[in-house]
Amino acid sequence: MNIIWARSIVSLLLLALVCAAIAAATSVRTALIVAAMALVAQTLFSTYHTERLWRLLDAPVYGEVPSAPGVWGEIYYRLHKLAKRWHAQVRQVEQQHSRFIQAIQASPNGVAMLDDHDQIEWCNAIAEQHFGLDAKRDLRQHITHLVRHPDFVRYLNSHHYDEMLVMRGMGDKRQNVLSVQAFPYGENRKLVLSADITELERTDAMRRDFVANVSHELKTPLTVLSGFLETLREIPLEQADRDRYLEMMDQQALRMRNIVDDLLVLAKLEGDAKPPSDQPIDMRAILAHLREDAATLSGGRHRIAFAADEGLTVTGVETELLSALGNLVTNAIRYTPDGGSIEVAWTQVAAEAVFSVTDTGFGIPAADIPRLTERFYRVDRSRSRDTGGTGLGLAIVKHVLQRHDATLEVKSEEGRGSTFSVRFPANRSMRRQPVHA
Repeated sequence: MNIIWARSIVSLLLLALVCAAIAAATSVRTALIVAAMALVAQTLFSTYHTERLWRLLDAPVYGEVPSAPGVWGEIYYRLHKLAKRWHAQVRQVEQQHSRFIQAIQASPNGVAMLDDHDQIEWCNAIAEQHFGLDAKRDLRQHITHLVRHPDFVRYLNSHHYDEMLVMRGMGDKRQNVLSVQAFPYGENRKLVLSADITELERTDAMRRDFVANVSHELKTPLTVLSGFLETLREIPLEQADRDRYLEMMDQQALRMRNIVDDLLVLAKLEGDAKPPSDQPIDMRAILAHLREDAATLSGGRHRIAFAADEGLTVTGVETELLSALGNLVTNAIRYTPDGGSIEVAWTQVAAEAVFSVTDTGFGIPAADIPRLTERFYRVDRSRSRDTGGTGLGLAIVKHVLQRHDATLEVKSEEGRGSTFSVRFPANRSMRRQPVHA
């Protein structure tokens, strides 16, 4: 027996006892009148609170608990507890929904939800960027009316979503590449996921170009070597011709070895994630080495000048910096005609240490400057081969400088020479204390 039945029975028993007492003291008629009046009052009380409960259920106000005596107070209290529990459950669902939306918004991929008529129900900010949408403005709009890329329209209408779609020419500048895939769910609804694979496509293109360039660079000397070997094996030659062919074969073998050596250096630089040493290097020794190598390579054909602040140095890996700075000096000599001049400077500019190489060589067209550090990129292929370059020197320079937090600046004018400047940041630049005798 629950509390409502218990209270009702107790109330009836009390009313019966009161009526019995009145009947014993006065008369049965008086007792019946009192009982009737009590029942009328109980009916009016119940009717009032029934109507009050009706209004409360029709227009509920959360947190408001009407007060009432007896069983009606218990009813209101239990309704309040029920409403409070439901309210907590609703808030929990809302919080979960909010966290779910935040998680999708944080995703690096675009997410768009379509109804059974391919109308937009919701999309995150990345999908807005990918497809040029506005989540509020385009709500309930048919997505193919907004994303009119022919491949996308065909893909969505095909209902075959096992493979992803690659869409080119997307974004503000129509240069982005997207991968898009639809996933059916629910009642003919679709979830459309998109990802920007522009960098991936660019990297893949660079990989293909790199393999093609390596193959091409190695194929030429191999062809020369195999041709000379066949000649030496099948045709009787004078000793002078034989010696000349062997010398040319040696040059081609050296060229291949240089390419392989540079490739190994690049692979080591790219594969070594460790930051370079913070120990100060002996910049005077590096400059002396560069001066000696420049004189040897030039053979007196150029005017070479070095201006160095010998008290200035930087922190890093000495062998890496020698390779990078040596590449800049070597390039200046190789691409400067006989009689030209090369100036090498090591100075402090503000808080930065700056290494610069200025030549009076052929110069570089402005359009080619941004691509100079690409592997095997050459402004003039025939001239590069004549000077003995592998096409990897500036790529090595770029990676070494990145590891040392340094930057490369190139200023050039066709026919008037170039200046390559390496800037080391203040946190890597320092001055050596003078050594007293």
